[in-house]
Amino acid sequence: MAAASSEPLRKTILNPVHRALGGTMVDFGGWEMPLWYPGGAVKEHLAVITAAGLFDTSHMSVIVGRGTNIRHFLNFALSKDIAGLKIGRAAYGIILNEKGFSIDDTIIYPLAEDRFGLVVNAGMSATVISHLRSLPGGEAFSWTDLTGVCAKLDIQGPAAYAIFRPFVENADAVFAKFPYFSFQGDFDFAQSAVHLRDGTPILLSRTGYTGELGFEIFLPAAKAANLWNELLAMGAEQGLTACGLAARDSLRAGAVLPLSHQDIGPWPFINNPWPWALPTDENGAFTKDFMGRAALDPATAGHTLPFAGFDPRKVETHGAKVLLGGREIGHVLTCVADMAIGRVDNRIYSLASPDKPENFSPRGLVCGFVKVSDPLAAGTVITLKDARRELKVEIREDIRPARTARKALG
Repeated sequence: MAAASSEPLRKTILNPVHRALGGTMVDFGGWEMPLWYPGGAVKEHLAVITAAGLFDTSHMSVIVGRGTNIRHFLNFALSKDIAGLKIGRAAYGIILNEKGFSIDDTIIYPLAEDRFGLVVNAGMSATVISHLRSLPGGEAFSWTDLTGVCAKLDIQGPAAYAIFRPFVENADAVFAKFPYFSFQGDFDFAQSAVHLRDGTPILLSRTGYTGELGFEIFLPAAKAANLWNELLAMGAEQGLTACGLAARDSLRAGAVLPLSHQDIGPWPFINNPWPWALPTDENGAFTKDFMGRAALDPATAGHTLPFAGFDPRKVETHGAKVLLGGREIGHVLTCVADMAIGRVDNRIYSLASPDKPENFSPRGLVCGFVKVSDPLAAGTVITLKDARRELKVEIREDIRPARTARKALG
C-alpha cells in the first residue's frame, strides 16, 4: 500500500457505499479504497472465479488527448504499436522514458482519429500528462484529466455478462460483436452511443484486471452509486460479490498481470512476461521507433519471471530475497496467494478447470513475480527468503489455468 502522506486521502464517489458495506479502508496511491469487505478477500477472490465480482476502480485516471496526428504522436510515446489500431479496439502499452524505464502502463482507447483515451494508474495523470507534453510535439495536443469526473466500475467473472446485460439499452446490438479488448461508447459522455437502460451514457470496455470474463464500465461519477447498488441487488442470486483491492491483487497475479510501480518500474521494460506490450516481429526485433527503444538491451537487463509455489504460504513482498542453489540472484516483486488453484500430481488446476480431478478442493498456491539476474527456464525451483521463512517455488510460464477473459459472450 502507499506510503503515509501529509496530503488528505482522495475518495471515490462510492466511498460512503464502501463504508456502509463494512469495507476495511486503506491508503492506495493517495486514495482511500476498500481492501476487503466483511466476507474476506478469499471469498471475494473465489467469487470472481466461480460467479462474478464488482470492483470500484474510480481511482484510476482517465486522460483524453486531442489533436491532428495524435495517433502518430502516441505511437512514438507508447511501447505498443497502435498505427493500425481500429477505433473500437483497445490495446495495452507502456509509457517509457529515455532509459526504457516504465513511467506507467496504460490501456489505449482510439475514440476518433483526433481523440485518444488513456487509462493510467491512481495519481498518475499529472505525471503522464507532463511527460507527454515534454516529448517532441507533445505541446501541440490538448490533454484533459477526467479523474473524479468519470467513475469506473469493473464487473468480472464468468457470470458477469449474464448479470450486466439486462442493464444495457439495446443490448442485442451492443453485445452482437464484442470481442476481448474492444469497447463501445465514448469518454465524452454527451456523444456516447451506448447507454444504460436508465439513459446513463457509458463507455463499455471488454477488459479487466483479473484474467476473467468481464467489463470495465466508465460513467458519470454522479451515476455510479445507483449502478453499484442495483448491480449488487440484481446480481446477488447469481453470486455477484463486492470485491476490494486484496482480491484484485491476488486475481491479477494468478493471471500473470503486472502491478505498475511494483512489477514494472525504474528498470528496462524487457525480459518479462509481457512481450506483447512491445512491437516485435517473430524474431524479437523491434518493428517501430518509440521512446526508450534504444535503452532496451536484453543482454544487459535483468529478468522478471512469474512463479507459483506448492502451498499458500507467502513471504513479504518488500525485502524478500531470491536464492538459487544458495546464491542470491534477485528479489521478490509480488507475492500473494491465488486461492482458486492447487496442485494434483504436481499439475496446477483451477476451480474453473474443466478437467480438474473429482472432488478438487484447492488450498491455494502462492504466486507472483521475481526480478532476478539469471534467465531461468520454466520449471526451475528457486527459494524465496524473508525474515520469517524460506519457500520453495517454481518458475512458471503461466499460473492460473482455465481463465475466461477471452471466452465468447453467452
